[in-house]
This record gives sequence, structure tokens and C-alpha cells, in this order.
Amino acid sequence: MEKAAKAEKAVKAVKAEKAEKVERQTYAIGDRVEKLCVPCQEERGHVVASVTKRGLISRVTCPKCNTRSSFSNVAKLTKGRSKSVNSEPYDRTRTYRTGQTMSHPIWGSGEVTALIEPRKIDVLFADRIRRLIHSRQEV
Repeated sequence: MEKAAKAEKAVKAVKAEKAEKVERQTYAIGDRVEKLCVPCQEERGHVVASVTKRGLISRVTCPKCNTRSSFSNVAKLTKGRSKSVNSEPYDRTRTYRTGQTMSHPIWGSGEVTALIEPRKIDVLFADRIRRLIHSRQEV
């Protein structure tokens, strides 16, 4: 009877370990996570700058102020924006500025992080930063 109880306990331990591995999400450099940015004084999407060998986040970068900070993996992680942002649909003929939000038909909600050249912008989406065009004339 003791052997059966020990075997059952071992099976439960293995199942719990597998469940923990399934729940733990690994991250890669360039992924996006929500974090409070102290210099900006607001919670915003940060870009993962470095990860550990186990895939846990160690440092993140704020796309607005470019501050690199450490990251606590104990905090609740959310892929993408946690709050709903009312944003206009992306329009390549419109001129954007840093900080504006948009809704892209493929990549979803995003925030303009930088103006690159006169007609290109970097936009932070839930998965990564993407370069888009703007201020284009209708042809």
C-alpha cells in the first residue's frame, strides 16, 4: 500500500511539473510586454532587450524615452496592450507623430515610437516594432 501511495505521489508531482512548464511562457528579444515606465510615469508597452537562458525577461527598453531597465518576471505579463485604446485606422496618406496610436488591419493596435525619414515611422505593435509609411499622396 505504501508503494502505491508513493507512486501516486510521484505521478502527481510529474503532472504538476509538466503543468508548470506549459504555463510558463518564454520570451525573445523584440517581444513586447507591459511595464510601468518610471521616467514617462505611465504603463506602456516595452520591448524586450535581453532574456535569460531559460527564456525569462531580464531587461526591457521603453520605446518612448529609450530608457533600459530591469524587469521582474514575477509581475503579471500581458502580450500586447492591456487597456483598450480608441485609435483611428492606419492610413498611409495621413501624417503621424510620435505617441499617436493607430489600428492596423493586420497587426492590430500600435503606437508610433519614432519618425524615420520624412515618410517612414516605427510603430510598436503587440508582437514587435514595425516600420510603416505615412504622408503618402494618393495616386
